[in-house]
Amino acid sequence: MGKSSTFSSEILWQLHQVGFAYKNQPVLSGIQLTLSSQKCYGILGPNGSGKTTLLDLLCGLSVPTHGDLLYREHPLQQWQSRELAKRVALVPQDFQVRFGFSVREVVEMGRHPHLGRFASLTAQGHALVDEVMEEMGVAAFANRSVTHLSGGEKQRVAVARALVQTPEVLLLDEATSNLDIYHSLSILALIRRRVVEQSLTVVAAIHDLNLATSFCDELIFLKNGQIICQGPTEQVLQSDIIQEVYGVEAQVREDSFSNCNQVSYRLPAV
Repeated sequence: MGKSSTFSSEILWQLHQVGFAYKNQPVLSGIQLTLSSQKCYGILGPNGSGKTTLLDLLCGLSVPTHGDLLYREHPLQQWQSRELAKRVALVPQDFQVRFGFSVREVVEMGRHPHLGRFASLTAQGHALVDEVMEEMGVAAFANRSVTHLSGGEKQRVAVARALVQTPEVLLLDEATSNLDIYHSLSILALIRRRVVEQSLTVVAAIHDLNLATSFCDELIFLKNGQIICQGPTEQVLQSDIIQEVYGVEAQVREDSFSNCNQVSYRLPAV
């Protein structure tokens, strides 16, 4: 899962002292961040550190309570929702569809931002849906109700819907948490190819440190709603940082089998 790209990056998001509070309870504070195109960013941190909230801010689902959040040099709230949906796609942590839509119908929903009112999918749109469903391994149950799928199958449908959206940015909120090892690796490899070949940008909240180190160009560590550190994966994936963020003892070593650094961890000795 190579992490190099031959494209030149441009700045997408600029966050200046961004904070967010829910019912006067601070969730994020003092977020100072610049995110560039054609990279894979990993957001890491313990439960409750603000990872999901940061993703919600980046896609406009939540509005900062203070600070400035710019997307392509314009305040995010100034973007029309349809225009932003053409550019930014979110795969939520818990993908839910409460009605009996078929898998194909749910995936086709990813094309809605690109369609005029009452317009139908074009032949090109149908071909894109077919291609992505095949890549994601959900074509075999295209006509099945999405309510009858397993958690892992639903998550693959959610990723397919986001890719059909053809965004320039893909936000992943623990998108592989319900997937087995094979599907986790294959989906991340597929997304990684899009970064290299189609200039996709990815911002992913990830729990698995070893998955993050093989997938991400840069890591952002959060704790208690604040950024502890950010930088290239090889530089910031350090045992002292992991201990500070998670409160565990950690060892980082180069692994020749996976061809990237791997992390071992344990509870502190008492």
